[in-house]
Amino acid sequence: MITISSISSISELLTLSSSQYRIFDVGRKINKISKETFYKIEHNHVPYPYPIRSHACFAIVFWQKESSQHFIWFIKCPLDEKGLLNLGARDHYIAIIIEALGSNITDTPSDKQEALLKNNPYHFTPAQYKLAALNSMINAELKREMSQYYALFKQYVSGDIGWNNWHNIGVQGINDFATQINYVNNAKILADSLPKLPEQVLNPLCIALENHKLPLIIINAVLSLLQNDATSIDSKHHLLRSLTSTSTHPLVQQYIVSLLTQPNEISTNDLILYSGRLWSVLENKQTLLSYFEAITQKKDIPLFVELFKDLVAMPNIRPIVFQVMRDPEKSHALTLAIGYIMKTDETNP
Repeated sequence: MITISSISSISELLTLSSSQYRIFDVGRKINKISKETFYKIEHNHVPYPYPIRSHACFAIVFWQKESSQHFIWFIKCPLDEKGLLNLGARDHYIAIIIEALGSNITDTPSDKQEALLKNNPYHFTPAQYKLAALNSMINAELKREMSQYYALFKQYVSGDIGWNNWHNIGVQGINDFATQINYVNNAKILADSLPKLPEQVLNPLCIALENHKLPLIIINAVLSLLQNDATSIDSKHHLLRSLTSTSTHPLVQQYIVSLLTQPNEISTNDLILYSGRLWSVLENKQTLLSYFEAITQKKDIPLFVELFKDLVAMPNIRPIVFQVMRDPEKSHALTLAIGYIMKTDETNP
């Protein structure tokens, strides 16, 4: 019998229930987390790497070995200023789960139990596009077939049914294809078709691609479109977003750093995107300094405060932010912006 007194973590709860499980980060993007890493995060051995509004967002997928049915818990847990999990909140969540489900967490919950689970303060529902991406990644992880919409999108992106016949293309099929980008000849098919896709398909496709490391042929196709004057501003924003999981690639880093040398050409939306999706490019003092300088040129203090606080909350970037704060080469405008934050906040190196 599982009781709250016998459980010290979510990992232990899942293990004691004899569940098979996988963990996904569903905050800034969808990303699988190893069981070892999740254990370290929920025992405060390491900080949660990508806080979003001072919270960690997880999807826990679990099932019994002999069953084909899986269950998902979406957990939004508060963090402290160092990115460490609030253990009181974690324990409260475990207590709610045990009170609602007892020892049989993989039994199909009753309506009453379902209501208890969804009304707990740590439950959240991700946006539909994230749910579609997660569904595709779960099917791939568990070696299940993609949805019925995958074949239709592959047929479309191959150019077989006409580029204007996109109205029956579903978000699930787009995410299925993105998940399978490294299979068979999918990457070449997409690289060839990318310049031909209407925005109604290109933009949601870029959102789906943000969760996956892209092969070189796709990186080159995306960068080519980004440097094409005929590509709309909105599509360029989405194309940048597609590089999220590939932002450590040298070609991607070189391109993004080059943009920061032309701050007048960078939109506010792109500056927000750098912080929210392309943060790994900013894990360098000089690049981060250029980024902050680009923000100050917008002469928008609330924007600077929002992006500064977003980045200083990220464990890998926090020490680099403090290096920038001490840098004697920073501009007068950046010095004033940082001074404003120091006067209005308790953030200290």
